[in-house]
Amino acid sequence: MLLTLTTTHRPATELGYLLHKHPNRVQQFDLPFGSAHVFYPELTDERCTAALLLEVDPIGLVRGRRGARGGDSAGLLTQYVNDRPYAASSFLSVAISRVFGTAIKGQCKERPELAASELPWIATVAALPCRGGSALLRRLFEPLGYEVSIAETPESDGLEWTRGPHRNVVLTARKRLAELLTHLYVLVPVLDDDKHYWVGEDELEKLLRMGAGWLAQHPERETIAHRYLKHRRHLAREAIARLADADDPDPDDSSQRKEGEEESLEAPLRLNDLRMQSVVGVLRDSGARRVLDLGCGEGRLLRDLLREKQFTEIVGVDASVRALEIASSRLKLERLAPRQRERLQLLHGALTYRDDRLTGYDAAAAVEVIEHLDGNRLGAFERVLFVFMRPSTVVLTTPNREYNARFQNLAPGAFRHRDHRFEWTRAEFAAWANRVAAMHGYGVVFAPVGEYDESLGPPSQMAIFRR
Repeated sequence: MLLTLTTTHRPATELGYLLHKHPNRVQQFDLPFGSAHVFYPELTDERCTAALLLEVDPIGLVRGRRGARGGDSAGLLTQYVNDRPYAASSFLSVAISRVFGTAIKGQCKERPELAASELPWIATVAALPCRGGSALLRRLFEPLGYEVSIAETPESDGLEWTRGPHRNVVLTARKRLAELLTHLYVLVPVLDDDKHYWVGEDELEKLLRMGAGWLAQHPERETIAHRYLKHRRHLAREAIARLADADDPDPDDSSQRKEGEEESLEAPLRLNDLRMQSVVGVLRDSGARRVLDLGCGEGRLLRDLLREKQFTEIVGVDASVRALEIASSRLKLERLAPRQRERLQLLHGALTYRDDRLTGYDAAAAVEVIEHLDGNRLGAFERVLFVFMRPSTVVLTTPNREYNARFQNLAPGAFRHRDHRFEWTRAEFAAWANRVAAMHGYGVVFAPVGEYDESLGPPSQMAIFRR
């Protein structure tokens, strides 16, 4: 089985430092089930490729095992004749962790800045079993920001095996190397839907450790948990429950809530009401009928959208289960008239992962959302919104940092909310919005929200994207 990792980062030969494998040597590593070889078929400053070739000994694996003895000749034949020496599987995952163990931990003494940087990668996995089809393959990798290319195994004299589950897969993305290796480590056996070793409690802990920072919000986290843990139900249930806890902020932790201190600070300006009025007005004027409220929180914009008969389908999305529960209570969903209830849907989901449920809508709003995203997640949000959802109209609001000087109770340089990762000036917001619009085929205009200060601008700023 073969995995190749290619980068065009310059100088590309620094891949040797990241992998801790010298580019000018072919290296061999003994593993319990065979041997692994690392070599560099491509080595220039412009482009460098490292290959991990794994040779599995299937006969050695079954010798002495109970399943290899007995009178079942068909079962015995299956033990010896299978795709295990050739198809990517949990053997490859183990090889990645053993051979590239330092890299998967994100460590590199010689080039620590490289290990911490997102670099361009092309990862190729030969003969990857996609049990669940190419659609599942895409649902696993695309939400993580990968472009997925699939080459079916070539037809050969009409043999049935050529129409099997195996695919030659090419993954393209900008990632830290540790992220790329971790995603491969977890998702290769998930696609194979099998493991060559016993799965117990330690494997549950390994999944949670390897999935830290991405698995809790992955739309296929339940599928990943069940398959990675070899369908051991009690382990999968525990994993899913712990992932849900990690994904759902503590409702009593004010640092995780968009309301509270920020709302108190802005209350004298009635700024939240003005935001909602402005956003609803833009959505109404756009002619949209099916709209998304991204990061809907506790449902304030949803409440105002429901009052407009023009909107026939309204969907609120939030990563916090608790916030959605509060929204449902505030909106009195259970007591709404049937026709009103049919117009509104609340969905649990992350805004930085592709979600096919959110495609095909006329318009989307993200009110005071982007400033809560870490800088390294903002690019994923852009891609999800403007590439995968791709509504005709997008309305975004965010605080204007310049206006913070008007808030007497806000310390100089402080943000309006402790959960804000950034707050932009008007120039910074315009630069970001113009870049995103040009990149994805949108036009963009800007509008103030709230009383306009001649020197500081408005307290909140709004960008309206039209495709």
